[in-house]
Amino acid sequence: MNSHKKELLPEQREELLNVLKTRFEKNRNRHKDIQWADVEAKLASHPEKLWALDEMETTGGEPDVVGRDEKTGEYIFFDCSAESPKGRRSLCYDREAWEARKQHKPQNTALDMAAEMGIEILTEEQYRALQQLGKFDTKTSSWVKTPADIRALGGAIFGDFRFGRVFIYHNGADSYYGARGFRGSLRV
Repeated sequence: MNSHKKELLPEQREELLNVLKTRFEKNRNRHKDIQWADVEAKLASHPEKLWALDEMETTGGEPDVVGRDEKTGEYIFFDCSAESPKGRRSLCYDREAWEARKQHKPQNTALDMAAEMGIEILTEEQYRALQQLGKFDTKTSSWVKTPADIRALGGAIFGDFRFGRVFIYHNGADSYYGARGFRGSLRV
């Protein structure tokens, strides 16, 4: 990778596009009315977005197109790995929670890592929409964007899929577990 800019080398770009195209074709139910050629054209004009998608891929997120914003024309990618991405687990929710921990601090936070990757953490609404496309987080859980009023009280929320339904729970924002990560979204 070019260390000056968030840009992939040509061979990395080609490899990533092949992975994304294969996943796109294999999972047509996630994007019935979208054509890969249109997505690829949009990606070609946004190399920084390809870099973010590569970050999603290398941390185990398996990004895929889940829709298109009719107002902006942007394609929307979500992490579609069956379980919370392996390279993004054991994280507390945000920097404030991380700093509040007196001992056994995790290596990073969900919000900081998402920002470093150039993606947004899924909202509760987006998480529920993802769950309409398949069964995700049946053995793991994922932090979701926490409303300010909950966060102000020291908490954060996360979701999973158990017993045939989506559950949204709360925990202290400073907590972290080996089976909890976060899922991200990217607009291109």
